[in-house]
Amino acid sequence: MIFLTALPLFWIMISASRGGHWGAWMPSSISAFEGTCVSIPCRFDFPDELRPAVVHGVWYFNSPYPKNYPPVVFKSRTQVVHESFQGRSRLLGDLGLRNCTLLLSNVSPELGGKYYFRGDLGGYNQYTFSEHSVLDIVNTPNIVVPPEVVAGTEVEVSCMVPDNCPELRPELSWLGHEGLGEPAVLGRLREDEGTWVQVSLLHFVPTREANGHRLGCQASFPNTTLQFEGYASMDVKYPPVIVEMNSSVEAIEGSHVSLLCGADSNPPPLLTWMRDGTVLREAVAESLLLELEEVTPAEDGVYACLAENAYGQDNRTVGLSVMYAPWKPTVNGTMVAVEGETVSILCSTQSNPDPILTIFKEKQILSTVIYESELQLELPAVSPEDDGEYWCVAENQYGQRATAFNLSVEFAPVLLLESHCAAARDTVQCLCVVKSNPEPSVAFELPSRNVTVNESEREFVYSERSGLVLTSILTLRGQAQAPPRVICTARNLYGAKSLELPFQGAHRLMWAKIGPVGAVVAFAILIAIVCYITQTRRKKNVTESPSFSAGDNPPVLFSSDFRISGAPEKYESERRLGSERRLLGLRGEPPELDLSYSHSDLGKQPTKDSYTLTEELAEYAEIRVK
Repeated sequence: MIFLTALPLFWIMISASRGGHWGAWMPSSISAFEGTCVSIPCRFDFPDELRPAVVHGVWYFNSPYPKNYPPVVFKSRTQVVHESFQGRSRLLGDLGLRNCTLLLSNVSPELGGKYYFRGDLGGYNQYTFSEHSVLDIVNTPNIVVPPEVVAGTEVEVSCMVPDNCPELRPELSWLGHEGLGEPAVLGRLREDEGTWVQVSLLHFVPTREANGHRLGCQASFPNTTLQFEGYASMDVKYPPVIVEMNSSVEAIEGSHVSLLCGADSNPPPLLTWMRDGTVLREAVAESLLLELEEVTPAEDGVYACLAENAYGQDNRTVGLSVMYAPWKPTVNGTMVAVEGETVSILCSTQSNPDPILTIFKEKQILSTVIYESELQLELPAVSPEDDGEYWCVAENQYGQRATAFNLSVEFAPVLLLESHCAAARDTVQCLCVVKSNPEPSVAFELPSRNVTVNESEREFVYSERSGLVLTSILTLRGQAQAPPRVICTARNLYGAKSLELPFQGAHRLMWAKIGPVGAVVAFAILIAIVCYITQTRRKKNVTESPSFSAGDNPPVLFSSDFRISGAPEKYESERRLGSERRLLGLRGEPPELDLSYSHSDLGKQPTKDSYTLTEELAEYAEIRVK
């Protein structure tokens, strides 16, 4: 054991004051373990001129004034003491040498308090010194921990116990120090006021795991059963470490999501949830929950949790993946192209997971990709067959969306093989079928009559468009015996196409066989028959009512409102007669004309052998010469 001594200040003051005034010096406080002893060092002084033969002294407890009858701890004259101190107190010092050191044995808590010394030199030379010493009875060692213990920084923890009993010397040992370090006993130290302490030191580098650890010190006295223990909890400061957090989170659009972040630190950290630099929630706590109600694709992304205190910080991130059905695809690209050009169409969408993208045309798959957000359709040289409606369809396990778009391919007119002229009874119908984009203008040319009829002349030509196909119909009535040549010409901004319409039907073969003479004879017979029928109808109309029966078929003039005409509408008939004569290239006064709209016979439907077109295309203008 190492003993270190130092000369207390009050001993120096005593030496300097010899031959001076009344005065006493003792420690202001002193400690002792219960059941042990304590020696209270004391010295006093008085004027030299008194020169007493014998010096006596008295120790009082808790009061310096005799008139208050304080308990007497020790009295050199009579040895009469208070019952609490009987057998417990004796004077260690020599009063003649001005040493008033007091020894108290077997101390107990009731002996704790103030102790005053009174010098007695005889007669009136008695003096109670105001200086006193406070005795503290303790039961635990004093463990001294630095005010701040930081993880990773070496610290020194000391265990100090009073060592003021000359009869019993304490021995110190550390409890619960395993893994922290090996203790070192510094030895017995004398304090400034003359008291003694036993000190043991423990050096170690604390970790965050040492926070809250109970470190103990034990003082024991050999050859006794006296044993005292004291403990101190380690308050180790350390920076935050995030110890609890969600792994990557997948959630369906519209669902509820909870993100948890927990950190270990001392002191507790400031926890902050952030996304893209924006603070979503923060609090000083060990854990923090971020609640997301009805998540949307806009909330998909990376979320960061930041934990920080005065000693450092930590952060971690978690990815939130919001699963949702594809958005309605968008289509970018050329929607109008000229035949032969290259067309590139981009279909794109957004979904999670990425969708299957498919482009259809008329239920036929043209292109598809799997788990891609974009699909490029390349048509290297478009043709009219590529014109039409397309669909871009995006789908994943959460739903399906589709967008329709149209590709318009523009090209020069193409006259289709269905184009022809046909005869049925006294009617010749010329059908010009054109495929074109944009819609063409169609004209019928009759070279032998030096007449050209445009489709704009609705009186003579009926047109109907279906998709890219335009069907124009020119009807000539009364021309079946000698059908003229008809040339159909279609034109748009990309070009023009002409075709002499071929004649289909038995009448044309008949004219070729009988020759010109036969034709004249047949024509004369036809005129005679027509005149007979006309005269018969006129006689009948004179005798019959002007109203028509259900079976009658009055003549009808072609007009925008399909007006019914007869004898009262002579002016209208004459006007249309002139138009027909111009169309047919007739000269001189025409024969009697009856212009009718072929399909408007009241109460009757055309018979199947009256013409070769379908009923849909039979609404056309007819010109009939009688």
